[in-house]
Amino acid sequence: MPWRRRLRLPASIAHPVRLLPLAFLSLIVLGTLMLLMPFAREGERDPSFMDAFFTATSAVTVTGLATVDTGSYWSPIGHAIILVLVEIGGIGIIAMTTVLGLFVGGRLGLRTRLAAQTDMHVVSLGDVGPLFKRVAFTMLVFQGVTAVVLTLRYSTHYFDSFAYSLWHGVFDAVMAFNNAGFSLHADSLTGYAGDYAVILPISVAVFAGGVGFPVLAELYQEWRSPRTWTIHTRLTVWGSLFLLVVASTLFVAVEWNNPATIGGLSPIDKLVTGVEGGIMPRSGGFNSFDWGQVEPVTLFTAVIMMFIGGGSASTAGGIKVTTFLLLGYVILAELRGEEQVRIGSRAINSRTIRTALSIALIAVGLVTAGAMLLMMFSAVTFADGLFESASAFGTVGLSTGLTPDLNLPGRLVLIVLMFIGRVGTITAASAFVLRRRQSRYHLPEEQPIIG
Repeated sequence: MPWRRRLRLPASIAHPVRLLPLAFLSLIVLGTLMLLMPFAREGERDPSFMDAFFTATSAVTVTGLATVDTGSYWSPIGHAIILVLVEIGGIGIIAMTTVLGLFVGGRLGLRTRLAAQTDMHVVSLGDVGPLFKRVAFTMLVFQGVTAVVLTLRYSTHYFDSFAYSLWHGVFDAVMAFNNAGFSLHADSLTGYAGDYAVILPISVAVFAGGVGFPVLAELYQEWRSPRTWTIHTRLTVWGSLFLLVVASTLFVAVEWNNPATIGGLSPIDKLVTGVEGGIMPRSGGFNSFDWGQVEPVTLFTAVIMMFIGGGSASTAGGIKVTTFLLLGYVILAELRGEEQVRIGSRAINSRTIRTALSIALIAVGLVTAGAMLLMMFSAVTFADGLFESASAFGTVGLSTGLTPDLNLPGRLVLIVLMFIGRVGTITAASAFVLRRRQSRYHLPEEQPIIG
């Protein structure tokens, strides 16, 4: 019957690599329109298209950068809209629709599986359905537990109203696991500085959301036997822990006596904030101190961490931990004169290496170009421009206080960086240059001089 016919998109649009950016773009447009509604703003403020557009993009890309104070500018309905956009953006539009389809119909079409495979980076099509069920369950568990812990802390130490505490707990839990830095407070977590019962649960949720859904699914089954982990899980878990230790140690060592950040805190509070300072630049976006007042070494370390980001198929941005470590193994193999790049007892194929190199070089170009454009259009310093550019591309959400003061061209630069950083450099680039046919011949090889 006609009403049962499926809506078919043109083949040029329906390809999974193109469908993913279009899906995110559609959600951004929808979010912008909703935030432009009078009920989304507090008071009688006139609607600002750029503020709504920037906020919707930041929410869908789970970044957290904001041109206005989230808590006071947007109404409770506006806060709920932002929360929903972050939740959908975090799991991915394709993933979300797939999960809903699983629970309703129990079956997935091949095109839907391909689109979901592109978004979540699963290797086997047969893994898509079970993975998404675990994704939904994992998100609910982490966010639910974090919300309960935060609500209890807020209700007993900060807010008189339990309903108010519950809303703050749920909002912060969703933002934490999705690695989005939106906060209902103008100063983010500054009011909770050093409070381990608030900082640590949020940091744990950020770390869990940033390792990636495939890793969490594997750890759920094989957490007792690290030797059986896949190469991807090993690189992500051990690499993330290593970067956390390095970043936190450097942060505490450099900022220990800085009165503008953690210098006035007790030793225990400094260590708690140090954990936060090591996790949040990887994509969290929350802050209990002013990043505009940190030492230059700390700022540069944060830029590096934002550039690296979190795990693949996670709510984090950046080039991803696996890409960063894989390039390290490539360099190591080259220095040793080995023909194959080996990780443990496995060899990495050349296509994966080319993808890693492409992602890293595209990311360097985007962050550098973003910093240059911010300096040109908004007359910012190099350090602030690089930090803001890396934060947008890495979908981190940290800021030295520059974002609200940017002019229109500067905000558009950040919007583009956030969008590309979320959908992925390779996905965004490939969406417009896809080739339908593979080459059936090989050209003669020539070796140029390198170095």
